[in-house]
Amino acid sequence: MKIDPARVIIVAAILIAALAANLIVNLKFPSLLGVVPVLGLAVWAVILLSAGLRSPDWSVMPETFKGTIFLLALVTAASMMPVEKLPAAAWPTALGLGFVSAVFDNIPLTALALKQGGYDWGYLAYAVGFGGSMIWFGSSAGVALANTYPEAKSVGRWVGQGWPVAVAYVIGFFAMLAILGWHPDAPR
Repeated sequence: MKIDPARVIIVAAILIAALAANLIVNLKFPSLLGVVPVLGLAVWAVILLSAGLRSPDWSVMPETFKGTIFLLALVTAASMMPVEKLPAAAWPTALGLGFVSAVFDNIPLTALALKQGGYDWGYLAYAVGFGGSMIWFGSSAGVALANTYPEAKSVGRWVGQGWPVAVAYVIGFFAMLAILGWHPDAPR
C-alpha cells in the first residue's frame, strides 16, 4: 500500500477543522450548540474545498447507505428514551454500558449519558469506545467494515474469535478503577 501525502493532508485538515470548530463554538458561541451542526459543516467544508486536490470516492456511498440509516435509527431511538428512567450513573453502570454499547451503537449511548450526567467521563469514553468493539454493530467503524466485508456480520464468529476483546475490556476497566478511582461529574 502506498501512502498518498495529499490524502493524509486532507484527513489532517478535516480533523483540525472539526477540532477548531468544536473549540470555537464551545468557547465563543455556545448558543449555537444543538442548533447548528457545526462539526458536520466544518468537515463538509474541508471535503468540498479539497475535492479538487483529491476527489472523494463517491462510488462507496450506495453501499454505506444502509449503515447510515441504521445509525440514524439508533440515534433517533435514543433521543426518545426518557433519561429519568435510566439506571443511576455509577461505575457499575459505566461498565455495563460497555457491554450494551457492543449491541447498541455507542453514539446514542453517549448522548444519553451526556444528558443524564453523573459519570466519570474518562470511564464513559473507555466503556462506549472499547466496549463498542466487542461486536461489529456496536461501533460505527464496525458497521462500516461489515458493510465492506459482509463475512464480518457473523456475531457468533465475531464473539468466538474476538472474546479476548471482552476480557481485555473488563481487565482494563478494573485496572483503571484501581489506579484512578471514580470521580463523577454532578448529575443533571
